[in-house]
Amino acid sequence: MKAQGRGASALAPVMLPPMCGRFTQHLSWEELHRLADLIGQPRNLAPRYNIAPMTQVEVIRLGPQGKELAPMRWGLVPLWWKDPLNKLPATFNARAETVSTKPMFRSAFKSRRCIIPASGFYEWTGSKGAKTPHYFSAPDSRPLAFAGLWESFADPQTREMKDSATIIVGPANEWMSRFHDRMPVILDWGDIGLWMAGGDPGALLHPSPEDALQEWIVSAGVNKSDVGDDDPTLIERAIVAG
Repeated sequence: MKAQGRGASALAPVMLPPMCGRFTQHLSWEELHRLADLIGQPRNLAPRYNIAPMTQVEVIRLGPQGKELAPMRWGLVPLWWKDPLNKLPATFNARAETVSTKPMFRSAFKSRRCIIPASGFYEWTGSKGAKTPHYFSAPDSRPLAFAGLWESFADPQTREMKDSATIIVGPANEWMSRFHDRMPVILDWGDIGLWMAGGDPGALLHPSPEDALQEWIVSAGVNKSDVGDDDPTLIERAIVAG
């Protein structure tokens, strides 16, 4: 019996909808302030270990005074969207190859780029009915800086203005391709200013270095999206036969 780590062999990849579709944010405001030079008053951030689309996530964006942390709906809603949200296509991910031209994302790509900080994310391998969940994080345990976009929209029911965001995904690097053919675009924290305000953001939309992530298998409990996401055991290494 052994726990799998970064060098573990993956099962045959399953071609799932664009990822990432689940991730974690167990972060501190102080840590994000140090990495991103945040402005504003510190606040307690509730740890979350199984974030699903259409729930609220923490997002770093450029505000009038500097980089600020703001809660947003995970699943971008363009300003022009008028139909009920349940008719909105899946917009929790945006493909790096088409993000500058797709009507859903092109306006935000031009002027509302953001960072979605993450402690890690999940992906699954194996056949239907026997999928194995894997957890991915930085080898040094620092937060990951996902390239993202944000947008304000009027809630179709209440007309209240709200904010929403999406994570940009691109082709997997060679290491990640053992698990999935896509991966989030992960930026160096030193490049987040260029991403949010630079003139050539497309130049940053490339796969991460091969050593950017570590991986291990976790409990199948993460497969459930109808329970609370405050359970830290979801990211613990599972003991697997080997």
